[in-house]
Amino acid sequence: MQSTPILKTETPTSRVLRRFWANPAAIPSVVIIIFFALIAGGTFLLSATGHDWPCNPNQTNLELKLLPPSPEHWMGTDNLGRDVFSRMLHGASISLTVGLVAVVVSLGIGITVGAIAGYFGGITDQILMRSVDALLCFPTFFLILTVVALLGPSLLNIVVVIGLVSWTGTARLVRSEFLTLRETEYVKSARVLGQRAWHIITRHILPNAAAPILVTAVLGIPDAILQEAGLSFLGFGVQPPQATWGNIIADGKTYLLDAWWLNLFPGLAILIASLSFYLAGDALREAAESRG
Repeated sequence: MQSTPILKTETPTSRVLRRFWANPAAIPSVVIIIFFALIAGGTFLLSATGHDWPCNPNQTNLELKLLPPSPEHWMGTDNLGRDVFSRMLHGASISLTVGLVAVVVSLGIGITVGAIAGYFGGITDQILMRSVDALLCFPTFFLILTVVALLGPSLLNIVVVIGLVSWTGTARLVRSEFLTLRETEYVKSARVLGQRAWHIITRHILPNAAAPILVTAVLGIPDAILQEAGLSFLGFGVQPPQATWGNIIADGKTYLLDAWWLNLFPGLAILIASLSFYLAGDALREAAESRG
């Protein structure tokens, strides 16, 4: 007697992951993101133990200033004789930290506001969404620049301000998902069974809205990296001698023709890191929206 073959049912998560990895841009972008993450994490751990590789990024030596790339200094030196490669490694740690933490802050506020507005609707929805519309009237970067100028430039202030200003898009997206999902049968059934609103939101609706929220998170990281780089370039970001990609470019703008490496290497790092996150986010969005 032949046994009936057992058919494995593909879960929504595994289906999205299968589509994601089938995208040609997925693997290269994820590999580059992991590469930058390992660099940032390794540099942070070494600094925490009092070790810097290949050398102290803040150590100055005017006799070595503006040296071009060489076997001793892979990315040359800056106007104070500091090793640019060491500063680039520490800049990766700062930039990725800003991107990740700012997105976490932004997601926390955006999901909360969007979930409340989308689930309860009515006057609650009107008040919250009109507040979001008012914030959207202000250019994000100039709003961040103004707040940072008032509070003072520091890593903590930059992370918090970027997160507090960048949540409006997430709120509108989450609200849209909740307006659709709250009318589904399983949500109506949960209401009939007397489940509380918070339980319905966290256990029934939010997990089904996870895919677009994850896409928003991935795409928000390069935005935060670019905002931090812009602030540091203008002098309102992380302050010297602490290295970031933005202030390395700022230090090199005076020597653009004489020391091209001061602008080229941090510029390429910002471009490659941001592009990798954008490609990964776009591949994830296509995987979540695809029906195949």
